[in-house]
Amino acid sequence: MIQAVAIDDELPALSIIQNFCARTGFIDLQKTFYQPGEALKHLRKFPVDLLFLDINMPSLNGIDLYKSVSQDTMVIFTTAYSEYAVEGFNLSAVDYLLKPFTYRRFLQAAEKARDYNAYRLQKDNTAAQYLFVRADYSLVKIETDTIRYIEGRDDYVKIYFEHQKPLVTRMTIKNMLEKLPANQFVRIHRSYIVALRSIESVRNKIVTIGDARLPVGNSFEENFLKHFNK
Repeated sequence: MIQAVAIDDELPALSIIQNFCARTGFIDLQKTFYQPGEALKHLRKFPVDLLFLDINMPSLNGIDLYKSVSQDTMVIFTTAYSEYAVEGFNLSAVDYLLKPFTYRRFLQAAEKARDYNAYRLQKDNTAAQYLFVRADYSLVKIETDTIRYIEGRDDYVKIYFEHQKPLVTRMTIKNMLEKLPANQFVRIHRSYIVALRSIESVRNKIVTIGDARLPVGNSFEENFLKHFNK
């Protein structure tokens, strides 16, 4: 069960979240608050896994409240103002619910929180079959065995898949490599990581994956061939 608290200065909005949490079997909504200051005092004594947090509140807005929470708490922002989406994204929100939202949309966000919570608790990274990246103002779950290769572009990476459109996320290629299972992926160039199982051929320092022809950098060649020859 994910332990949660909801904070909103509008009582009808809190009632909706209470109702939706009650319909969702894996969320334990412990308390609701319509005064942000009281919520912050409570959270300092009784931390939870997840916050449902309105942003536009008069006494203390949700952005500032979340910055004041010292624990590693997940947050799903709930607001009627779409202009806050970027700032919520920058604060590593699990998701961003634009009011009024349906139960189906609420459940989608809750399931992201559930999956991300399980991912955070997973200690053995070698067993990871999926990872999370941030795109489209929320977390996106990616099955690692669907990745073909990854292209680094300054502070962004572009992830190429077998049967879906590429996805762009803000992350360095070095940080991306650290998230991937070391026995399945290898860096072949300062700009490329490849899934070993997706390689179709290697010739003249060119790796072929589908229609892509990817160069092998001199400084990466020895390590790549060691992994490839296994």
